[in-house]
Amino acid sequence: MRLKVILYFVLIVSCSPKKNANKQLELKLWYKQPATIWEEALSIGNGRLGAMVYGVPSSDTIQFNEDTFWAGGPDTFTKPETYKVLPEIRQLVFDGKYKEAQNLVNEKFIGPKMMPFLPMGDLVLDIKGHENYSNYRRELDLRTAITKVEYDVDDTKFTREVFVSFRKQAIIVHMEAIGTKKMDFTVSFANDLDAKSEAIDNSTLKLSGKAPTINGREGKVTFASLLKIRNHSGTNEIQGSSIVVNNASSVDLILVAATNFRSYNDLSRNPDLMCELYHSEMELESYDQIKYDHIDKHQELFNRVEFKLPETKNSDLPTNERLELFQNFPDPSLVALYYQFGRYLLMSSSRPAGQPANLQGLWNNKILLPQDSKYNANINFEMNYWAANSANLRECAMPLYTFVRDLSETGKITAKNNYNANGWVLHHYTDIWRSTYPIDGTAWGIWPIRGAWLCTYLWEYYQYSLDENFLKLFYPVIKESAQFFVETLVEHPEKGWLVTCPTVSSENRLFDENISICGGSFIDNQLLRDLFKSCIQASEILGIDKEFADTLKATIVRLGPNQIVKDGYLQECLEDRDMNIPELKHKHVSHLYGLFPGNQFTKEDTPELWEACRKSLEMQGDEGTGSSLAWKINLWAHLYNGNQAYMLFKKLLKPTKFGEHGISEGTYPNLFNANSSFQMDGNLGAVSGINEMLLQNRKDEIILLPALPSEWGKGSIEGIRAKGGFEVSIVWKEGKLTAVRIMSKKGKQCNLKYGKKTFQLETIAGKHYLLDGDFQVRK
Repeated sequence: MRLKVILYFVLIVSCSPKKNANKQLELKLWYKQPATIWEEALSIGNGRLGAMVYGVPSSDTIQFNEDTFWAGGPDTFTKPETYKVLPEIRQLVFDGKYKEAQNLVNEKFIGPKMMPFLPMGDLVLDIKGHENYSNYRRELDLRTAITKVEYDVDDTKFTREVFVSFRKQAIIVHMEAIGTKKMDFTVSFANDLDAKSEAIDNSTLKLSGKAPTINGREGKVTFASLLKIRNHSGTNEIQGSSIVVNNASSVDLILVAATNFRSYNDLSRNPDLMCELYHSEMELESYDQIKYDHIDKHQELFNRVEFKLPETKNSDLPTNERLELFQNFPDPSLVALYYQFGRYLLMSSSRPAGQPANLQGLWNNKILLPQDSKYNANINFEMNYWAANSANLRECAMPLYTFVRDLSETGKITAKNNYNANGWVLHHYTDIWRSTYPIDGTAWGIWPIRGAWLCTYLWEYYQYSLDENFLKLFYPVIKESAQFFVETLVEHPEKGWLVTCPTVSSENRLFDENISICGGSFIDNQLLRDLFKSCIQASEILGIDKEFADTLKATIVRLGPNQIVKDGYLQECLEDRDMNIPELKHKHVSHLYGLFPGNQFTKEDTPELWEACRKSLEMQGDEGTGSSLAWKINLWAHLYNGNQAYMLFKKLLKPTKFGEHGISEGTYPNLFNANSSFQMDGNLGAVSGINEMLLQNRKDEIILLPALPSEWGKGSIEGIRAKGGFEVSIVWKEGKLTAVRIMSKKGKQCNLKYGKKTFQLETIAGKHYLLDGDFQVRK
């Protein structure tokens, strides 16, 4: 089955069309000074290999990661027959004995720590005589996915280009001197894992080792990294575990890496052999061949979308200076750069046949980061993929889908052991081992709804693609998630509604500073409505499982309804109606899922709930870290308030200030989102927010410019996707729609809305349609 899934995705990728990139804007992050710390480094990646490039001219560092290098190993930590304590926990919750229930959960239900994603090592270049330099510039070109450093030493210009080839599966460093001086430098490996570094010959370095023991759990992943030096001039000599290059004018460094990871339950791959195979595929290819092949492959995805906003005098400044000025001086084109940088991050950290993007995407320089660089499925993991379809990067979500399919297998063990139920379940965190058990205490770990949330992405892919083969392949995953909840929902003793119990409302302390457990969280009900409805619709499309679909229809109507409290905001759980909630301004806004990314609350169909969402957002305030701000951007867009959404976007881009206690919010100079450390969800959630300001899908309708900020009076976006199999390009001036182009993939009817105007466009598959701002079709 797993091979079938991978082959299916390979077919999708191979059939993806290339897009002509004409009239392109320059899209570069650039700086006049070196990056002296990791948080200023420039990121590159191919989905499997990632690197951060930083340092001064005399000492460059390429810190690298490989997406399967994690601590731990295949294992199942769910405790057998834990379900026997479940009735007692539920009764304590329904009796209002929340502290006793929470203590019992912590004692009997919670499993051990999950495992972290690990840094593999650093490639270090120590370069003689480059302490005094001038005309320094470093940049990351988003259109080529190449980072470049250039500077002068006396009469010689030195350049270094670094990129990660997707086709060749290698990190490439090209160093060149143009002038009378040559390069004298030392190449070495470094890491914090006691790995073995050695010089195999005068042009080959090797770094090999094993994941460490963490939290008492032995690391079972082994790795190898192999660097080969290609001299076009000069000489090499071994010096201990390093190689010294002298008198060179041009040198290529080719770094590959691999682990013994074959799948989440198979560590039989030979990393040394894989490294040799990677290198053998490049033996006869020049640097220019590898480089242009890399650019071609990158642009197949990247050039699908063009986003243009007005430039200002600040547009020509270095990126860090633009960021500093952004809060007080208009710079709309920085928004477009940030948008494309987010797309670039997803492309760089999540590609077919690899692992999905984790909290840090693919970039991590520490053995233990906050939250261990895992998969946090209570919002962060999901947010990474909010824009994958709309931003025309559907292939980049393929690792998520295969990951969810794996979770549906490991989650069956947790469902049986913890709930004595069929189907599958996922709690707070997961890791590369597809762990699904609850961890980290009740406030986080007892929320059982994450698998249902991830299943919504399987249905969303179908909504965008109308691909019935995909739906048939993943329908069992959706069905088995629904089956788990059909068997585990319980009747609330007072209300008579079906509720999840025990559960939480995403980290929020609902009753006092220490209590979060509840029975009947309203985000659970919202997610279950989406899960059940998608399963029903999928069964009807595929013509199967009518009896189970009927069961879901009967279950939906018994779910607890969304409720509005007396102050007018949306309730989080059954018990909070008359409670003095201690965390009203909590960073999580989980109970607003039905507004976004769900589509259950709309001004047109559910005006009271839609208004309650607005009051809830106002009550919770505008503060928050990256993921919180990004979610609020999307929510305000769905409240049709583009200026408020843009205000929060500007807060997200507030420059960070470095300090000994770390960074809690804002944006680093390299445009990474800061949240204690770098977290990629803020970047990608903002990409989604921008898309939602410009285009929304409501039922079978495409809404154009629903929340356009006044500061974006003129602009265009080309190539974003809408549900129903459409690609859409939009042009506006003076805040008003002037043109829209529709490309129909499936030949379905396209229902357009702009303001009070609506239009039904009958389409033919593969044909483009151009309309003006009044929906008049142009020839």
